[in-house]
Amino acid sequence: MANLYTQASKNVTKTWLLMTLVFLLVIALGWFFSIYFQNPGILIFFSIFAIALNIVAYWYSDRVVIKLSGARPATREEFFDLYTVVENLSITAGLPMPKIFVVEDSAPNAFATGRDKNHAVICATTGLLAILNRTELEGVIAHELSHIGNRDMLVSTVVVVLVGFISIVSDMFMRSFLWGGRRNNKDGESGSVLVIIGIVLAVLAPLIGTLIQLAISRKREYLADASGALLTRYPEGLASALEKIGRNSEPLLHQSNAIAHLYIADPTGGKKTAWYKTLFMTHPPISDRVRALVGNK
Repeated sequence: MANLYTQASKNVTKTWLLMTLVFLLVIALGWFFSIYFQNPGILIFFSIFAIALNIVAYWYSDRVVIKLSGARPATREEFFDLYTVVENLSITAGLPMPKIFVVEDSAPNAFATGRDKNHAVICATTGLLAILNRTELEGVIAHELSHIGNRDMLVSTVVVVLVGFISIVSDMFMRSFLWGGRRNNKDGESGSVLVIIGIVLAVLAPLIGTLIQLAISRKREYLADASGALLTRYPEGLASALEKIGRNSEPLLHQSNAIAHLYIADPTGGKKTAWYKTLFMTHPPISDRVRALVGNK
């Protein structure tokens, strides 16, 4: 059965593989741009940028996410229940006490981020704290601590940087192409092929980025639900919290598609949709998650 540390080793490996993919992707795009624009300096720039991108993704991931979410530090005096629940469950899980942040927002939600268990952050919205009792709050915090113990948040946060980069590169190429930044095409058909490849990559890039997010996000939510339930020994607490979040779903005021997959529930409000569209959702349906926790009670 899954536990708090079952996937830690695999997730570390996946993190390094993902960061290597970022590096290789940047180099490949730099190589393509250098040929297309006939400027070798572009490849050098992209190589340097790839190294810097991975450094930023690893060392500053928590700061980037906190900035995008609009969160602020939470004090023990102002948010006593949140602080003590995080403190107690961290001890139970054998994890260092993470930094605690809150977002002033009536939409109920929460997330965890950071590069490792010693540099972790847990954040909850004021809307979440307003609707949950202590047992339900323990279920949510256990879920987020499971992300930390499983090393999920680093994997997910690196995806933020990857998806952002893919979108930027896509936009850069399309703008340069539309604004006339074409190469002097003396290569006939080979030049036309490069143009077609570039346009196809630019169009597909956002979809590729989204699919990467989805591949990482949904399975980790189920794992964190199961691990969190094992931590509290009371799956009904998290199940009840998820049901309340589902009933009170509303979009967050501070939204960014780049970090949507980090939240415990869909930050856009999680509106019901056709079954085939759920393939492109960052989170599993709440009803499925509740059923996985407590069955059909």
